[in-house]
Amino acid sequence: MRPEPLRPTDPVRLGSYELVGRLGEGGMGTVYLATTPAGTQVAVKVVRADLAPDDEFRRRFRSEVARARQVPPFCTAEVIDADPDAEHPYLVVEYVEGPTLQQVVDGKGPLTAANLHSVAIGVATALTAIHGAGIIHRDLKPRNVLLAPGTPKVIDFGIARDIDGAHTANTSPEFMMGTVAYMAPERFGDDDVPLTAAADVFAWGGVVTYAGTGRTPFGGESAPATAGRILTREPDLSGLSGPLRELVARALAKDPADRPSARELLDLLVSSPSRPTVSALEGQPDLRAAANQAQSVTGLMPQPPAAEPNALVPAVPGLGEPIADDPVRMRRWFLPVAIAMLVFAVIAGAMLVVFSPRTGPVAGADEPSPVVVSSSPTPPPGPVLIADDLDNQRLWLAKTEPDGKSSCAFAGGELRVRIADTSLYKCRGPQDTLPDDMTIDVGVRLLTPNACAAVWFHFKVPSGGHLVRVCQNNIYVGAHQSTAVTVSRTLPLDQPVAVGGPVTRIGLRVSGDTVTVTRDGVELGDAPLSAADIKGNRVLLGIILDRDVPEAGAAQVGFDQIEVRGPSAR
Repeated sequence: MRPEPLRPTDPVRLGSYELVGRLGEGGMGTVYLATTPAGTQVAVKVVRADLAPDDEFRRRFRSEVARARQVPPFCTAEVIDADPDAEHPYLVVEYVEGPTLQQVVDGKGPLTAANLHSVAIGVATALTAIHGAGIIHRDLKPRNVLLAPGTPKVIDFGIARDIDGAHTANTSPEFMMGTVAYMAPERFGDDDVPLTAAADVFAWGGVVTYAGTGRTPFGGESAPATAGRILTREPDLSGLSGPLRELVARALAKDPADRPSARELLDLLVSSPSRPTVSALEGQPDLRAAANQAQSVTGLMPQPPAAEPNALVPAVPGLGEPIADDPVRMRRWFLPVAIAMLVFAVIAGAMLVVFSPRTGPVAGADEPSPVVVSSSPTPPPGPVLIADDLDNQRLWLAKTEPDGKSSCAFAGGELRVRIADTSLYKCRGPQDTLPDDMTIDVGVRLLTPNACAAVWFHFKVPSGGHLVRVCQNNIYVGAHQSTAVTVSRTLPLDQPVAVGGPVTRIGLRVSGDTVTVTRDGVELGDAPLSAADIKGNRVLLGIILDRDVPEAGAAQVGFDQIEVRGPSAR
């Protein structure tokens, strides 16, 4: 993206950044090319001067900064700095060299087949990661796709919204947040119609159509005419062909329930046996790496297709044939669907952003109860759903709270969780929706005497989840709902967990309303899952303060190599 010269009214410096050119302008402000004191080029987005005093726009800009920090940088411009409270609020991101998709198509015409597949995969990769962070972009269009070296990047979250509770907030085709040609039909409805990530998938279909044909699929002479065509006509996909055309047609379905998710788009694009897709990935290792990382963020690793080179991709529930016996699931496109794989079936996730609520005091444990070793045979292992060595950012992510008192960080080849002046903390992890029955195996270390390693399962915001705490002398099984931590069973440890000692492997076999706990392969006993109103399906890792240890100061635990398996086939 080539900068334009600064205008006489433009600032020349913001904080420590020297502004040297203009990169673009939008409804909320202007994006400048700037240099850091070290001479590095960055992009600085500045809120318009007339909007800066407006509390609502400051709130939106502050929200944009928070959202931008949540999205993995492999598909967007990485956030470097921000000051939402400055006189002229600004956001600093990496400067991505490369033209926009709009500029390339306008200047050179539609993309070739291989380049078109690269863009389709790249934008689907970005949306998978964006939606995985719990965000809806709301303004995906060719101007917001940068054809950066290595892999396309999706930019500009100026009007993005959280997935949870997002609404359209539209009034008429003349005044809308977004670009009409790429807006889904549901966005032209009532203000109280909830907006889902399916709207971004519709925009993906429009962007790919434009990239491959040089025109939008519902082109009209005006914004109202285009909106009318989006609502009443089928898309014009002439110029597209093969499996990609079929995917675009699905993405442009009128009913959001009939569209695939971004993750499903990516899985089908990457594992499709069509030659253009394969060549696009083979020729661009960065694009392949980004697609793999986006898939790994949600826990599903791509498998080699078993079909012949020219075979069709098998139908997938929610993407192909309707699920006749489950009309609710047909309507709820964003619920998990079964992806047919050669080796095993895994669950693709509904994506919600992890948050760490403030909590009150942790309820005390009950009295130790006798250990009863189960006599039932151990079932054979099921398919691997999640596997992470926890030695660097992959499925679990590093984060530090603004006050610096709680953090998740990777050090010494493990995930370390630290708290100070709070009772518990959860790390941001994969968004997968997992089955009710599963096994969890994870290595834990207690790094301070006052710490307990915590594993949540069946977790859902805001209802909470079941909780296992591994402390020095006991393992507590119970539930965490709202701010209350309760205990249904205490499993005493014959040998205490050594503080700062070697990794202890903790196994949890969840079956029905019971969890069986093991330590280093030795079964300790069963515990009831008594909180019947817990209906979540996620696994989280974190820390809880051990109230039985009076030691003051920060508490810290470590996690090493986690594996989550589904139920066995039998």
